[in-house]
Amino acid sequence: MIVRPRPHWIRLIFVRRGSLVRRILSQQIFVFLLSCAVVLAHGQLFHWKVTLTSAPFSLMGVALAIFLGFRINASYDRYWEARKFWGLVLVEGRNLARHALSLTGGGVDARPFVLGLIGFATAMRNQLRGRPREDGLAGLLPAELVERIGQARFAPALVLLWLAQWLRGVREAGHLSPMLAQHMEQSLDALSAALGGCERIANTPLPFTYSVILHRSSYFYCMLLPFGLVDTIGWMTPLVVAFVSYTFFALEALSDEIEEPFGTMPNDLALDAIVAGIDASLREMIGDPLPPVPVPDAEFILN
Repeated sequence: MIVRPRPHWIRLIFVRRGSLVRRILSQQIFVFLLSCAVVLAHGQLFHWKVTLTSAPFSLMGVALAIFLGFRINASYDRYWEARKFWGLVLVEGRNLARHALSLTGGGVDARPFVLGLIGFATAMRNQLRGRPREDGLAGLLPAELVERIGQARFAPALVLLWLAQWLRGVREAGHLSPMLAQHMEQSLDALSAALGGCERIANTPLPFTYSVILHRSSYFYCMLLPFGLVDTIGWMTPLVVAFVSYTFFALEALSDEIEEPFGTMPNDLALDAIVAGIDASLREMIGDPLPPVPVPDAEFILN
């Protein structure tokens, strides 16, 4: 996730870090050079004059902009829904930690349960990002559970099962009333729902054909546009085409990035920072030293 102060409007025009310019630079150079070649050839292709005007491009541009708007809205819906699920993990984790610390009696040590909640968030991040299942779980969960998680396919579900078994043990020992245990089980159900929602987003991409149609349409539009403008604006054609192509290519690149919100591209969710926030919030409740606050790197990217 790109995190940076909003610069002055003049600097915002020329900003490089935190933009998509470098990702689409090769496409921009190709379209610009093509436009220059069209201008030098006066709109001729192999001694054949391409008789195009700006009229069809006006109609095509409106339709293409609408389709790109639908695409980026669909991608952002996935991005925002994923962020809400991770917010739910934080809220329910705090609720469960508070209940375990305040509602259990008989001198029950709730520390393993609270660390297990941190372990659940860590295991959930590892699964969504394709990292080793046991990464970062040492010291949060029992060693035998960590070993089992290393070979598991759905590691966060095993952590939820362990948390539920801890609740059952406290309830059967008489340190937690069945009614309160049921209430805490509902929070575990909410964590399971958040996990399932994130798995749904990660395992259900947008239709590939839809992406192909938009990609082809954008490129053909930008490649034909110089032929429609050369007779009208002449040497200004490469600049206008570069500006129009930047809008289309940048929107397509941004929608590609946020379509998969759990990845490691600059505009994806900062899962490491989110998990670190959950870790700090829950450790503070049990009086542990807090880890350092994650900060963006030199490129203003927060992982």
